Amino acid sequence: MQRTIRTFSVDNRQEFKHNLLFWAQQFETAIWLDSNNYKQQYASFDTALAVEEFTSIKTDYFNAFEKLKEYQTITKDYIFGYISYDVKNDVEDLTSNNFDGLDFADLYFFQPQKLFFIKDNSVEFHYLKMVDDEMEFDFEEIQKSKNPEIQRSENDIKIKLRIHKDEYYQKVTKVLEHIKRGDIYEANFCQEFYAENSTINPIEVYNHLNKISTPPFATFLKIEHQYALSASPERYIKKEGTKIISQPIKGTAKRLRSEIDDAQIASDLSRDTKERSENVMIVDLVRNDLSKSAKKGSVKVEELCKVYTFKQVHQMISTVVSEIEENIHPVAVLKSTFPMGSMTGAPKFSAMKIIENLEETKRGLYSGSVGYFSPNGDFDFNVIIRSILYNEEKKYISYSVGSAITAKSIPEKEYEECLLKAKAMKYVLLNSK
Repeated sequence: MQRTIRTFSVDNRQEFKHNLLFWAQQFETAIWLDSNNYKQQYASFDTALAVEEFTSIKTDYFNAFEKLKEYQTITKDYIFGYISYDVKNDVEDLTSNNFDGLDFADLYFFQPQKLFFIKDNSVEFHYLKMVDDEMEFDFEEIQKSKNPEIQRSENDIKIKLRIHKDEYYQKVTKVLEHIKRGDIYEANFCQEFYAENSTINPIEVYNHLNKISTPPFATFLKIEHQYALSASPERYIKKEGTKIISQPIKGTAKRLRSEIDDAQIASDLSRDTKERSENVMIVDLVRNDLSKSAKKGSVKVEELCKVYTFKQVHQMISTVVSEIEENIHPVAVLKSTFPMGSMTGAPKFSAMKIIENLEETKRGLYSGSVGYFSPNGDFDFNVIIRSILYNEEKKYISYSVGSAITAKSIPEKEYEECLLKAKAMKYVLLNSK
């Protein structure tokens, strides 16, 4: 599909970004990916925005990867979308029978009529030929929508727990029993916080959440009345030519006010045997997943257990890479690694069965992935964590958090970690007035 590409320069990038995201709200479909200028080795752009469907695919998990493969092959253009966690049922003989208050389709991708890439002080417009005469007009309109008046949220949000504290301890104890029996080494056990009969202003909530965290894989996703407002720090997987990059996160420590104490807690995290063992287990799982599509002997760990610092937390991140043959289909790489190990556990299949039985909520988009394919088959996908999910029609708001349970886990400490991860989402929902 031919696109017309034009580059415009902007004086104030932050202001232009702010205006562009607001301008995008007029469309039924919009996906915004923002790196927040986080210094990362494998960045392709600072910010991308895709709006307005030309073609799309929306499906449940049955044969989802096959349908995506066909769609991506035929389209040969930029496609943006998501793969929900429950597409695991297409990869393995698994089910998802837990409660779902959000009703996202299992998989959705669309070919945008209008596409924007911001890098430094220039913005590239990639428009389909049928709408390319609107470029100049749109550029003017975006620049004019300065400091928009955003309608405030109606704020009486009462956040409830799907799993209460004592029940959480019992469930973690059951995971520990599975570990002692040798069924698994590790499981990422998650819990949902939710609000019913509540409305929010999605763009306001997203902007607030993003400002608090400024993560490298922030996402604003709007598909009609469904939204994902994500401050994700984690990349699931990226393809650059024949190179595949996966960057699992395992290991979290809170930031401290004092610079000396903060540096000390980051240093402690890098040496913490429990946190390191969690990370190393997932690195082994990712190496195994990547080896399914990799050239023999090409799977390498570029970084092991490196501590990265974000606004609210320190995180331990590893980088695992591989090389694939040119004839390997990009969707085959996704299928052989999905869902990401950092959100499941090890061994993956057993962990997914156990967490499905113990969790109370269908994960859906949470711990799935949002990203895009480029016309040449490259891709980049994040992990949907630190995210608020919202169904405007059902007035249902949800955010979930989890932690990795290993043999060394103490239920009370895992609960504290969950509350630390949930802090920003809770704060934003209760303070977006």
